[in-house]
Amino acid sequence: MTTLLERIEIESAPNPTAAIIWMHGLGASGDDFAAIVPELDLTGCPAIRFVFPHAPVMPVTINGGYVMPAWYDIFGTELGPGAVRQEDAAGIAQSQQHIEALIANEVARGIHPSQIVIAGFSQGCAMALHTALRHPEKLAGIMALSGYLPLASTLATERSTANASTPIFMAHGTQDPVVQINRAEMSRDVLASLGYQVQWHTYPMPHSVHPKEIADISAFLQSVLA
Repeated sequence: MTTLLERIEIESAPNPTAAIIWMHGLGASGDDFAAIVPELDLTGCPAIRFVFPHAPVMPVTINGGYVMPAWYDIFGTELGPGAVRQEDAAGIAQSQQHIEALIANEVARGIHPSQIVIAGFSQGCAMALHTALRHPEKLAGIMALSGYLPLASTLATERSTANASTPIFMAHGTQDPVVQINRAEMSRDVLASLGYQVQWHTYPMPHSVHPKEIADISAFLQSVLA
């Protein structure tokens, strides 16, 4: 049995009937996005439990082996446009199990899978897409912020039909120096080619969050949870 990750939980109102599991980026923590909750317009949404897990700590190759919170190792070759992909498939699979355990925990607490949104930023975005599209039960939606689709070549054979029509909100900064927008556009195109409903948004920002993006996230959550 996978041990549940340490996490921050915030409820928008008592007795939540929906949940959003939101993964942070490399070197960050669950605190990163907890501050966004009060900025969201959740008008019409049911009570939501926001779950912000802290990633495991591991050495990260791209940062000289420095030990930091990470969902998987990054070797330094996979973020540029047209780069040769050397991806940490084992690390991604392990974090997938951690996220699946968090989903199961929400279901055990009475929240139906169809009322669960999987979200993430940067590395967390990669994990949100990887896990949600393979999850065997229908989910409410996916929010993929400033990241990319990992292990893209395996999705066609590993994806779950249950989430073939699950709405995907993808957002990226046009000035992102960390995950170049070309990589996100390629991920968007792969998803679209497989028939996924991708809502694509760009903002004039680097590797961060834009005020207009927060408004668009609010609208997305209202559409999939209300």
